[in-house]
Amino acid sequence: MGTHTQGKPVRTPKNPRARRPRRRRRRLVDYPRHGRRGLRRWLPSWRQWLGALTFLVACLGCLFAVVYASVDIPDENAAARREANVYYWADGTQMVSTGEVNRQNVRLSEIPDAVENAVIAAENDTFYSDSGVSPKGLVRAAVNMVRGQETQGGSTITQQYVKNTYLSQDQTLTRKVKEFVIALKVDRKKSKSEILQGYLNTSWFGRGAYGIEAAAQAYYGIPARRLDPSQGAALAALLKGAKQYDPSVNAVNHHRSESRWQWILDRQVTAGLMKPEVRAEITDYPEPHKESRSTSLGGQTGYLVDVANKYIRQHTPLTDKDLARGGYKIHTTFDRQKVRRLKGAVERVLDRHIDPKKRAADRGVQVGAASVRPADGAILALYGGADATRHFTNNADTTGVPVGSAFKPFVLASALENGVRTPSGSSGDRGNRWQAVSTGSFYDDGGLLRGTVAPALAGGASGASGGGGASGGGTATKTNPVPDAPDASDASDASGSSTRPTLRRALAQGGNATYVRLGKDVGWERVRRTALAAGLLDGSMARLERTFPIGTSTPSAIRMAGAYSTFAGHGLRHDPYSVTKVVKDDENVAGLARPGARRALDPDVADATAEAMQGVGVSAVRRPVVAGRTGDQDRLRSAWFTATTEDLSTAVTMFRTSPDEPQLLPMSGVGGADSRHGNVFPVQIWRDYVSGK
Repeated sequence: MGTHTQGKPVRTPKNPRARRPRRRRRRLVDYPRHGRRGLRRWLPSWRQWLGALTFLVACLGCLFAVVYASVDIPDENAAARREANVYYWADGTQMVSTGEVNRQNVRLSEIPDAVENAVIAAENDTFYSDSGVSPKGLVRAAVNMVRGQETQGGSTITQQYVKNTYLSQDQTLTRKVKEFVIALKVDRKKSKSEILQGYLNTSWFGRGAYGIEAAAQAYYGIPARRLDPSQGAALAALLKGAKQYDPSVNAVNHHRSESRWQWILDRQVTAGLMKPEVRAEITDYPEPHKESRSTSLGGQTGYLVDVANKYIRQHTPLTDKDLARGGYKIHTTFDRQKVRRLKGAVERVLDRHIDPKKRAADRGVQVGAASVRPADGAILALYGGADATRHFTNNADTTGVPVGSAFKPFVLASALENGVRTPSGSSGDRGNRWQAVSTGSFYDDGGLLRGTVAPALAGGASGASGGGGASGGGTATKTNPVPDAPDASDASDASGSSTRPTLRRALAQGGNATYVRLGKDVGWERVRRTALAAGLLDGSMARLERTFPIGTSTPSAIRMAGAYSTFAGHGLRHDPYSVTKVVKDDENVAGLARPGARRALDPDVADATAEAMQGVGVSAVRRPVVAGRTGDQDRLRSAWFTATTEDLSTAVTMFRTSPDEPQLLPMSGVGGADSRHGNVFPVQIWRDYVSGK
């Protein structure tokens, strides 16, 4: 019944497979786990856990390596590069900052150590030892994203600097990852000092202020270098959220800010950034000023900035486009107190006397004024209009307003400098004779100028009053001397009369006929050269015709104040200037050296002209004064008063405009019947201003 092999029976198994052991295939991952039953079959072993974690870390490492290699440090964003232009008063305090972003970058060396320490204690006390990132913050951002919350939180100073400088403010995980990677690279590329400086210059502090310098001005009205430890801690508190920690918003904010201020001070002690004895001395919360951002160009500020920018464009290589980029620190000559006093004087006179609702003649009344320091030409104050954001034309620096009788001193000075022609020849006759003039000279009934000194040959005064041109640049030489003895002019005055006024009296009392004749006898071109030499601009000069000597020219108030200071300066001319220094990136912009003095008039001529004008309309002011004003017989389109003392030369003008009328409106009836066509008001403004009311 079996198979035989070599005589031996061999049994054949009924099922050959049943006799062989079954081989189990080895799986790459023993999961579900072999040989386990129930729940244990589905629980990974510790080796599996370790392997999975190792694999995950390796994947994340590879992913991070790819991301790290692919993300470069980008260029700084436009907002981080943008700065404001900052304008300073003559005393060095900030007047205004202009631009889309109120920021003025400063070096870390200009920021007190106490302020740096307050920021580090508040935001990142491991700043100097960490690698620039907070992994915990990145994890928190991921968790918050899963929860649908903001990803912000836990960033280091380096990460916040990266966000401010290189990235947008979007609250996304992608931006957070980029911030993390770039922060690592920035920490390796830049020093900690560079990072901290960049952070302090780009952080948002509220009140429109980006950076510590703008914040110091916005909250305490001082530059960052003058912040004390207490103020530094209060500003550091704002970095947590300016809307919640600006103490001036409400009582809740104030309490929140004060609590964080105390915490930051205590934190500095804990972190070894402040000595306990210093902390013990800080007990009072440093209340900031009420919000008063000096970023507005309203009021007079816009006019001041306009004049400063115009001067910069004329004297430096900078253009409007350069200024628009920002970052310039512009130091001006403007005196804060004088600007306020001039504004107050104008507003008081207008409030008292000008009533557009009552009189149609009072509608459209405009005032312009400017003050110059005779010693060097510095523009100390100006009034450009009611508000630079509503009335855009700068009335202090506009041309188009006839100067009227305020021009007559230039005619008198030219006559004293050059003499006048006698009737014995034409102006082109080389044998024409000239007579020297005194302020006591007068025209007789026959049209001859009496009370003059000895005649001189024609051509003897040809070099007088400079070479003309826009700069009036020549040096005046006195050919026909003015009489030195005061009794000479006094005697001539005695010979004059109301119908035959002396040149001095005609200057004070509005003798237009006398000065029309005098201008013709001197020569219109010579009068023009004298005015240019004194400081008026060629572009403001009127046509040389009969009315030229009585003020058809249209200089600005700034130029009139500057030209009149030539009389007070004994004939030395100082061109008006408004900017002393412009700084960009710690470098001074070239071209702003102070203008030097030039001889415009002979000293005796200037002094005699000044003496002739003393006391005109200013008896209430106890100081030496020379002045000029429009007269009652002028073409009544404007009213002027220009006066100068040894330390202040001021021009005030009043006129009327209408948006629908290109020409100036008549001044008749302005301020009522007793105003003499508005002529009294510039004098009143000047009186209030110089008397310090």
